Amino acid sequence: MFRWIFSCFLAISILLTSCSNSSSVSASASPSASPSASASSTATAKASPTKVADASPSASPNSLEAALAKFVQLKGKATVELKLKSGTVKIDLDGTNAPLTAGNFADLVKRGLYNGLTFHRVVKEPTPFVAQGGDPLGNGTGNFVDPVTSQTRYIPLEILPDGAKQPVYGEILPPTQKPKLRHNKGAIAMARSQSPNSASCQFYIALDDIYFLDGSYAVFGYVTDGMELVEKIQVGDRIESITITQGEENIKQPV
Repeated sequence: MFRWIFSCFLAISILLTSCSNSSSVSASASPSASPSASASSTATAKASPTKVADASPSASPNSLEAALAKFVQLKGKATVELKLKSGTVKIDLDGTNAPLTAGNFADLVKRGLYNGLTFHRVVKEPTPFVAQGGDPLGNGTGNFVDPVTSQTRYIPLEILPDGAKQPVYGEILPPTQKPKLRHNKGAIAMARSQSPNSASCQFYIALDDIYFLDGSYAVFGYVTDGMELVEKIQVGDRIESITITQGEENIKQPV
């Protein structure tokens, strides 16, 4: 029981990445991390492409559609190949159930943002947890800055409750409500700070079933081939490239 509780505590702290503009806020890898390596309780996204409130579950269909149209979306499925030194990992992106989150990732892949970046955090003890990467700074504090606007891109937390017709935006699901896309082994999801709407470009791949994260972090796809290669990832391993092999035409840019 203690082992499980400790694993859960470790899991939550490790995923609280710095998605603020302050480089002094980063994620904790242990309960006793120093202040310079612990998630700040005041870490929030200082900029957002749109008002997340406009994309809330209570918004009217028209206002919700207008708010979502300001984000890159993946309208359907897409497949990407993650090339590591050990081989190639195939990942299916689910734009049907997570259009904003999958769309953001697919767009960053298309831009070549991830090529050459590293996995800066890999947790396998006391139990397999995640391999996390996609940080332009390589230390857990970086975000994607749009070169056209010079603004950091953040996306709202997007989770589709099981049985629902549309995702919930900007809100963590209650424990009694399960998401359609769960944290199965091989799930790919967005890391974020304590603000639900602070995900930018950092992602993680689940090294085991980690269902205690369900409803709090946005899963947007699954590894379909090469999971044994993901399990071998070590801290500092480089992403040689990530490319879209199918479904690029499903990426819809903001209007």
